[in-house]
Amino acid sequence: MMELTLYINGMMCANCSQKLEEKASKLAEIEEIHVNYASAKINVKFKQDSDKNTVFEKLNKLCTQIEPKAYLTDKEPVSLGLASSAPVNKKENDSCDCDGHNHSHDENHSHGHSHSHGHADINVSHSLSDHKKEMLIIGITIAIYAFGIMYKGSDMIKLAIFIIAYIIIGKDVLLSAFKNILRGEVFDENFLMSIATLGAFAIGEYPEAVAVMLFYNVGELFQDMAVNRSRKSIKALMNIKPDYANLKVDNNFKIVKPEAVNIGDIILVKPGEKVPLDGTLLSESTQMDTSNLTGESVPRIVNKGDTVLSGFINKTHAIEMKVEKTFGESTVNKILELVENASAKKAPTEKFITRFSRYYTPAVVFFALALAIIPPFFTGFNFSEWLYRALIFLVVSCPCALVVSIPLGFFGGIGAASKHGILIKGGNYLEALKNAEIAVFDKTGTLTEGIFKVQEITPTHGMNDNELLELAAYAESHSSHPIGVSILKAYNKPIDYDRIQSYENLPGYGVRAVIDGKKVLAGNEKLMQEEKIDYINDKFGTIVHLSVDGIYAGSISIYDKIKEDSKLAMQKLKSVGIHSIAMLTGDNEKTALDIAEKIGIDNVKYDLLPDQKVAAFEELMKMSSPKGKVIFTGDGINDAPVLARADIGIAMGSLGSDAAIESADVVIMTDEPSKIAEAIKIAKFTNKVVWQNIYFSLGIKGLVLILGAFGMANMWEAVFADVGVAVIAVLNATRISKI
Repeated sequence: MMELTLYINGMMCANCSQKLEEKASKLAEIEEIHVNYASAKINVKFKQDSDKNTVFEKLNKLCTQIEPKAYLTDKEPVSLGLASSAPVNKKENDSCDCDGHNHSHDENHSHGHSHSHGHADINVSHSLSDHKKEMLIIGITIAIYAFGIMYKGSDMIKLAIFIIAYIIIGKDVLLSAFKNILRGEVFDENFLMSIATLGAFAIGEYPEAVAVMLFYNVGELFQDMAVNRSRKSIKALMNIKPDYANLKVDNNFKIVKPEAVNIGDIILVKPGEKVPLDGTLLSESTQMDTSNLTGESVPRIVNKGDTVLSGFINKTHAIEMKVEKTFGESTVNKILELVENASAKKAPTEKFITRFSRYYTPAVVFFALALAIIPPFFTGFNFSEWLYRALIFLVVSCPCALVVSIPLGFFGGIGAASKHGILIKGGNYLEALKNAEIAVFDKTGTLTEGIFKVQEITPTHGMNDNELLELAAYAESHSSHPIGVSILKAYNKPIDYDRIQSYENLPGYGVRAVIDGKKVLAGNEKLMQEEKIDYINDKFGTIVHLSVDGIYAGSISIYDKIKEDSKLAMQKLKSVGIHSIAMLTGDNEKTALDIAEKIGIDNVKYDLLPDQKVAAFEELMKMSSPKGKVIFTGDGINDAPVLARADIGIAMGSLGSDAAIESADVVIMTDEPSKIAEAIKIAKFTNKVVWQNIYFSLGIKGLVLILGAFGMANMWEAVFADVGVAVIAVLNATRISKI
């Protein structure tokens, strides 16, 4: 399966985006497609045997059929959603066929293959001139309309004045409606507005027909501007990608793309520059602005040997760094990829609105038809009066406010979370977070720093400290586990692998090895119990017990420092509505209870093997309410099964394993457990704004429909219930990205 990323230029219509996704998914070449309205981006997966250029041509053709002014490129727009300049070939005067974004479009466009190579650029000043052109048309219409209102002469001349004003302001809507009918697209806003205003002309309401079309266009202009504002706000949150890196080559520095830098290379980061790749600081110290990733306003001091993440901004001194990850694996690239792909996983509310919008418009149009025909037929009431009421139904029958604002709201929430160092992989997880009731944690690397250090060596049976440490180092010589690494670091001598005759890793227990012909066991209490070895258990911390030829040789105590953030995290979680917090660990009882007491956890499951963690977690899930969600937070590869089982799996991203990050639904890039409470707060605020828009939009529309049916509303109010409500909803959604 092949993948392709494309960008939509000039599409300001959420319904159009939905139609493009639905129709494109039916193409024979397409395996999977997602159209992201908020970022004007299309992610396409197409069949291996399909031609990339053919796929592009078909998608581009489909795009221009749905919205004639829109076209595709593989080059990211400079400013999302703005009108664009493009190469020459095709001259049209078209507008959106769906939601009535009626910007006259008489620039020369090529919708051909050249766009697939990204030759089209966004011209912001062109967009501004488009808006100025619309405002000029609106101004001319207002002048003619005012003249028509004041004119006291012939009725025919007065009618002609209103017709001229109507054609000037409504020609794009009428033209789009006609083209849509030819393409079989009847229930769109252009058609409904055309029918409503032409119907007003038919019953002699000339001034109101012009006024409604005028108000509608003004509303559409403001809606476009509001969507642009929201998109730019979201895009600003994602403006963290570095443009270049200063690569050290033969004691000189060369400016290259971040993608061209390899692991182990040395790069220079000057004051004011973005850190382009993840690495280790080689210079003494500097201050870093981490707000792009963590949301923290206070600069962070980093010292020699510290990890520095891409996306940070160097504040004080020019520094040299050793690159530890390629750009594809860097923090900043992970953030961009995860956020861009997040909108493919829609929240249940978003899916509901998508389904609702498919039925809402036809249903309201049906009731409008019934309202125009049935009452006059059975009661003999004035037909013009009931037709006018039906026309109000038509104006209110587009779910613009919901279709536009809901995806912007969820995408804004995901973007805002990323600015705080929290990557939420989809709107579904963002919505689920608001219902979180129980939080479950792994210990090592999640609540503790995951940096182990040998604290105490306790030999027995005639061994001394050095002999026991050497034995443990040889036993752990093949281990990549932090405990084994800490023992090797404490030993700090070369390993003679010829002394090791055999080695066996025992997951959840430890290791079995033959060293210098002696059978050595190194592991936890369970290993000693399994092998029926009498051991001494009087230490706190993580303990590695050792035996030689079945005789207990002693223990090594290893210390793992609790994160400074962990206790605060528990307090914050309780403040955002988490009523139960638990910890699952493979550590012994003493160590587990000691750590739990220090940070404020009252439910602890200890001595757990990896498979037992899943069973223990499932028991905890039974404590939640039917609608409540259970969070699990971990960092290691052993946590992946539990992360996948959880309602919401959260991985510690900076130190966490790739398997944990892949399995998780949310990634904390800063390794701070307190960020989980922030994620829940963002989720609750996002859902609050989304439902505000739903209640407000449906409430106003429902009220106008009811009042219109009883003759208590006019078309001015109906237009407000359409585009006016949409503008307010979009502006409300914009608040989310500023959290």
